[in-house]
Amino acid sequence: MNILLDILGSSIIGGMILLMVLKLNIFASNANYYSDNELKLQQNVKTLAEILNYDLRKIGYKRDTTSMITAQPQRIKFFAELDAPGTGGYGTIDMVEYFLGDSTESTGTTNLRDKILYRVVNNTDTTGGSSLGLVDLKFSYMNAQGNTTANLDSIRYIKAEFWVEPQDALTNYVTGQADTTVFTYWELTIYPRNI
Repeated sequence: MNILLDILGSSIIGGMILLMVLKLNIFASNANYYSDNELKLQQNVKTLAEILNYDLRKIGYKRDTTSMITAQPQRIKFFAELDAPGTGGYGTIDMVEYFLGDSTESTGTTNLRDKILYRVVNNTDTTGGSSLGLVDLKFSYMNAQGNTTANLDSIRYIKAEFWVEPQDALTNYVTGQADTTVFTYWELTIYPRNI
């Protein structure tokens, strides 16, 4: 009889240890998955910031009059000289526009909120890549004193704010529900030298 109780007790303890190891493995896998997704979010928002930073720093180069055409919260249009020195188009002034599309234009992701950032050069070349998980973008325009302004001639600084979410929904392993709390926020203030 004692042998049966020992076997039963050992089986229960062994089963509990096995369940604890399985739960630890699931937790570690979930933590790794979240960590990888947060890294992707940060890389995506950094890529978006670098793209905007590259063009916005060139606002007003070789331009004596107003460089800004449109300054709205989700749309910016300006004059800039984008061509690199030594290329065939050097010296031409380009009209560049950035605007945020709506969430129905983004395909290939399960996130229903992500949008595409469009870049239009000279009203002809429209570029709109993947959404990179971008769900919102907001431009703020400030004068030399750092106050928000709507006057195109007094804009000296541009602040861009990005909200990026995972392109595919993350599932919380504890609740089994989609996790909507994972996002990355990035703020970028650009000081174009020529405006």
